[in-house]
Amino acid sequence: MAGDDFDPSQFSKNQQEALGTYTAVTNQEPSAAIPLLERSQWNVQIAIAKFFDGEAPDPVEEARASLASSPAPPPNSSRQETLMNGFSRSPRPSNRVRLDAAPRIVPQSESQQVYRTPFILTVFLTPFNLLYRLLSGSLGFLAYLFPFLPRLLSGLAGSRAQSHRQRDTTRRRPLNAQDTAARFLREFEDEYGQHELTFFSDGYAQAYDLAKKDLKFLLVVLLSPEHDDTSTFVRSTLLSAEVVNYINDPQNKIILWGGSVQDSEAYQVSNALNCSKFPFAAVVAHTLEDSSTSMSTVARISGLVPPSAFVAQLRSAITQHSAALDRARASRTEQQATRNLREEQNSAYERSLAQDRERARQRREEEEARSRVEREQKTKAEAAELAIRNLEQWRRWRAQSIAPEPLASGDDITRVSIRMTSGERVVRKFRVEADMEDLYAFVECYGILSRNLTSDKAVEPQGYEHKYRFRLVSPMPRTVHDLTGGDTIGNKIGRSANLLVEPMYEDDDT
Repeated sequence: MAGDDFDPSQFSKNQQEALGTYTAVTNQEPSAAIPLLERSQWNVQIAIAKFFDGEAPDPVEEARASLASSPAPPPNSSRQETLMNGFSRSPRPSNRVRLDAAPRIVPQSESQQVYRTPFILTVFLTPFNLLYRLLSGSLGFLAYLFPFLPRLLSGLAGSRAQSHRQRDTTRRRPLNAQDTAARFLREFEDEYGQHELTFFSDGYAQAYDLAKKDLKFLLVVLLSPEHDDTSTFVRSTLLSAEVVNYINDPQNKIILWGGSVQDSEAYQVSNALNCSKFPFAAVVAHTLEDSSTSMSTVARISGLVPPSAFVAQLRSAITQHSAALDRARASRTEQQATRNLREEQNSAYERSLAQDRERARQRREEEEARSRVEREQKTKAEAAELAIRNLEQWRRWRAQSIAPEPLASGDDITRVSIRMTSGERVVRKFRVEADMEDLYAFVECYGILSRNLTSDKAVEPQGYEHKYRFRLVSPMPRTVHDLTGGDTIGNKIGRSANLLVEPMYEDDDT
């Protein structure tokens, strides 16, 4: 089920959701995550805790495996077990030595620890608490009555406080993990001078997580400043050229973390790694043979050892477990390359899809713009055609209301010579009391009147307001005779006049 071929359909919906949550947090492949989830009964919190803190061996499963692997006794044989052979029987040796699990240590400062008195002890101490309060009140009342008593008691209290402060000077102020690491490095350089070792500049938990993520070896060095061998170990072994070159060699993939057991974090790490003697060093690595998430202590170096022996033990532990880590690292690299290729393919597909959507959007916009231009042109053409029809109908309607030309000449007659825009000169007589608009209407309707196309049946177009697109001008001196004021022909131009018809345009304001 946990092979390379992963089929989500063989799991239930709850199991698929648990698998998705676990892989999102741990970034593990489903093939490696499924066995751990099965061992955790598909509980996501337990599986994530096992991944980060390491998976301890299951005693029930070990017992089942030992029972299944033990040979069955012969059916007809009987054995009388005595006290001697019961104690002398030794267990069957195993092919592989099980390593000690290396837990992930997150230090907790003393200020965060809450101490709570048990309930039974609280009930037992209640009478003493009441008695203490009663005595405190009585002493306060006596101090009020006799003011010299507090001065006598203050001297004793001051000496006790001074001795308490002297005892507190030996304690180290608790800091967070990063500041604790910085303090250790600063004290290490102050004590032993400049060196070429590259200590991890954060807490043990962060170094632990980095070694597990990058499949590297975590070398933990724990020092006790009060131990007699600490200075000798650091100067002759840890800072020797042979040890420094081996630790700093990138091919060994070592993360170096150090700490002083005077700090809470390093003290907790020493207890977790079963430190029995100082100075102490341990190699922690990701042991895939135990489980896909376990971190184990693969080597311990205790006490004062020479540099050659120190390097030999490191080399032996690293050589023994490098092959498995190299295989896991290659598999992880291949999985990451496959994941990157899949992401690049998805990204290329998304970009291609976005380009197709952009081209489709541009085509829609171009079609909409072309349709809009066509509609506007059609609307303008229809409006122009309607304007021409309305103008022609208005001319026919207005021509039938123009008064005929007077035949006789006299004081009430005005003779006008008009040069049309076509160059034709037209001479017409008007009565002096006729409106100036009649002269403009004559010029506008001259084409209808000259061809005798007037009709009594013409009607005024509905919703059409006629505007004259020309003006009448006297050339010398130049005088514009417009319709402003609505005066008569006689008042505007007198008894006779020579007029020119000048077309007007929309941008002509004169």
